[in-house]
Amino acid sequence: MPAFDLQRRLVAEALGTCLLVATVVGSGIMADTLTDDTALALLGNTLATGAILVALITIFGPISGAHFNPAVSLVFALRRDLSPRDLGFYVVAQVSGGLVGTVAAHLMFRSACD
Repeated sequence: MPAFDLQRRLVAEALGTCLLVATVVGSGIMADTLTDDTALALLGNTLATGAILVALITIFGPISGAHFNPAVSLVFALRRDLSPRDLGFYVVAQVSGGLVGTVAAHLMFRSACD
């Protein structure tokens, strides 16, 4: 696997987390809006989440490892596959990406929430 610089890995983590969170939140909002059947809503949310995870891991896995979650990055740091310094940067990128993804989903589906 080619080694990418830290900046490129952080952008991959932030963008991947943003897209993942936007998909999970957005599909949750739409599922809740489109049906009163809880099982069907959960199925729709799960399928969207699984599909985006496959795509994001395929795209960003070779670049950053596709952690998209501070807990996953912590495990990599504990295994010494990620330096403590890089762990801090990964967590900041992931939290920032998650916040942007949440805001984006709510902006996209604002009318569905009203």
